[in-house]
Amino acid sequence: MKILVCFGTRPEAIKMAPIIHELQKENLPFKVCVTAQHREMLDQVLDFFEIVPDHDLDLMQPNQSLNALSAKILSEIDRILEEENPDLVLVHGDTTSAALVGLAAFHKGVKVGHVEAGLRTYNKAAPFPEEINRQLTARIADFHFAPTGKAHANLLSEKIQKDQLYVTGNTVVDALHWAIDKMDSKPLSEEIKKIKAMLNPNKKLILVTGHRRENFGEGFIKICEALRELSETKNMELIFPLHLNPNVKNPLQDMLRHKNNIHLMEPVAYPTMLWLMQRCSLIISDSGGIQEEAPTFKKPVLVTRDVSERMEGVEAGFSILVGTDKDKIVEEAARLLDNLPDFKNIANPYGDGNAAFRIVEFLKNKIE
Repeated sequence: MKILVCFGTRPEAIKMAPIIHELQKENLPFKVCVTAQHREMLDQVLDFFEIVPDHDLDLMQPNQSLNALSAKILSEIDRILEEENPDLVLVHGDTTSAALVGLAAFHKGVKVGHVEAGLRTYNKAAPFPEEINRQLTARIADFHFAPTGKAHANLLSEKIQKDQLYVTGNTVVDALHWAIDKMDSKPLSEEIKKIKAMLNPNKKLILVTGHRRENFGEGFIKICEALRELSETKNMELIFPLHLNPNVKNPLQDMLRHKNNIHLMEPVAYPTMLWLMQRCSLIISDSGGIQEEAPTFKKPVLVTRDVSERMEGVEAGFSILVGTDKDKIVEEAARLLDNLPDFKNIANPYGDGNAAFRIVEFLKNKIE
């Protein structure tokens, strides 16, 4: 079985890296194709995980519409499928790259394996466009690697056949373990040293991220208002690596750049983000990946979304849905900082670090 591993964004690269490493270890025939739906942020992760793509479609363009990106992916991946003639295409999660590469493979009669399958909000506007991307990919896929029992149950309820389903855990936990081992074996990067020198060790740190399309405009304005109010508290500081999308970056800079204890930064490297998660007391974010990573570091997350397809973290107490409600963000952040929860004996509900091994074992059995 010849496998083509396809992805396009930084989060996908992080979560597919453990599978690539496992395929290498097992000497299975595979190639890597990146759409580069994200460019700079993707390249950082490829370098860190020591992955050199066999094909790079380099499709990122400034202010590119979803339809323009989709058309390019369909057109360009067609050529790669012709050239490589794979038996199976592996895609990940809920991106435009995953859905459109999966569709192109289906058109060619190539089987599709979907990593991180089965997450659902059943609200097509949240997250947008990710919820529909993930559901479309589920209708196309031949093999579904569900990270949790809840995701597995969602797929069963959608009439996916049992023999096409496998609960694996989430490969993001595998990636964390690999990354932490690598970081522990090397001195701190210059980026981390610079941030460490900037932060006050006597203040509690809040790590903030944001990028969701459904929060563009009024949502980010409300989040900024909450962060400004939180910044008035003297015993804390906030650090916010800004997403490159101008719909995110511009309003945040306009509203927050004059606050002394809010540190706005360019996007940071993946190991730097992990260091910040280790260092902080609280995370405020709309990121799906951070909801999955934070439990490993035993850190609470205020999720600036009204719904989440990752309710396992909410049920375990790691995540709290606050939407973009300014008062709720401020209230919950203050409450948590006054009395940080003790997650010492609660395991990460998203995996144990062996997801990639299970996925590759499944593929090996299918080959045999």
